[in-house]
Amino acid sequence: MSGAPRVAVIGAGACGIATAKALADAGLSFVCFEKSDRVGGNWVFKNKNRVSSAYRSLHINTSRERMQFRDFPMPKDYPDYPRHDLIARYFESYAQAFGLHQHIRFETSVERAVPRPEGGFRLTLSSGKQEEFDALIVANGHHWDPAWPDPEIPGEFSGLELHSHSYVDPDEPSALRGKRVLVVGMGNSAMDIACELGHPGVAERVFLAARRGAWVLPKYAFGKPIDQNSLLPAFIPARVRRTLAELWYRLAVGRPEDFGLPKPEHHIDQAHPTMSDEILARLGSGDVSAKPALTRRAGKTAHFSDGSTEQVDVIIYATGYKVSFPFFESGVVPLKGNDLPLYLRIFPLDRQDLFFVGLAQPVGAVMPLAEAQAKLIAEALSGGYELPNQAERSRRTKRERATMFARYVPSRRHTMQLDYDEYVADLATETEAGRRRAKHSAARARPA
Repeated sequence: MSGAPRVAVIGAGACGIATAKALADAGLSFVCFEKSDRVGGNWVFKNKNRVSSAYRSLHINTSRERMQFRDFPMPKDYPDYPRHDLIARYFESYAQAFGLHQHIRFETSVERAVPRPEGGFRLTLSSGKQEEFDALIVANGHHWDPAWPDPEIPGEFSGLELHSHSYVDPDEPSALRGKRVLVVGMGNSAMDIACELGHPGVAERVFLAARRGAWVLPKYAFGKPIDQNSLLPAFIPARVRRTLAELWYRLAVGRPEDFGLPKPEHHIDQAHPTMSDEILARLGSGDVSAKPALTRRAGKTAHFSDGSTEQVDVIIYATGYKVSFPFFESGVVPLKGNDLPLYLRIFPLDRQDLFFVGLAQPVGAVMPLAEAQAKLIAEALSGGYELPNQAERSRRTKRERATMFARYVPSRRHTMQLDYDEYVADLATETEAGRRRAKHSAARARPA
């Protein structure tokens, strides 16, 4: 695009404020639209936007040093795995430190984003006002639109059903104390909620049901946060590292099936891991009881795939989230399920006026990746980085997607999975290549 573009950013969560900083650093003109009255997105407890959600006991499951922005480290007096209120405070401090509030239009949501024939987008805001922008950056997150079991569990349930997105604590949104509760899922939220309700004196009984197994990792190994341990050099072949990791797991943790959990049908590096120091102890003490897949509901009877049944009052579905862009009409982006092909998980293959930040699922926190993505976008909008041609973007994206689908378990969760360290390295390599392309194009454009 010629001239200095006017840019819109949707969302002022972690990814949105990282984008705002990168655009401000590049001297670009932009407006960030945020539905809430503050920054922080999912990490703001009881967020006013009514779509973000954090339960009262939520802590990060990636360590502080792996989650923090490279430009703004978390305070050293923060614990290794801070609670949600500390993370929300950190994001607010980040926004204040870099003067980002002046660029954010709070309590203003983007209702529609319609592509213009000449490029760019026309936005319709919650105020009814329309504004025009040359480029649009989407940073609305992918952990806010609850996904329910698919296919739907047959039958009718006469008790309370809710998604983990609505769970706050044992007393909200409904009193769960003294109830028989079934938690469905094997992710981090499922473990946290099952453990909290499984404490003596909270729920009468807690059951944890899942269709497939997962590797449940402790938060610490060898006295350090587990994601800060890199005892195996990167030059060791992936299969050897996998074998050694699974051997360590067997010796240090045991086997998930020994605790009644489904046996993982994949290797330790082929799916997003579940982090919990507590769930195995809860299972071992009988505070939580493992069950296989929920297959049917009838009144308050839950039927499971092994033929067993349990009487339950409440079912909590910790079954993940959908990728959603409610402001786009059908056809603007080729989203199918949770799958959206993007070059470098940033750039659509057929547009150069639309960008995505944080639409990735790393083993680790997305914040440092979003920070790197935002810097690359700012460089592209400033003219310092040039994308490869569309054919090359498509070819490389197709190859990367084939590698991803071959490496990870096929599921809704793994449509945008990536290896944190590999991705950072690839992004750095492509950034340098794009700078060379930009310089070459600029040299050719200069008059002789």
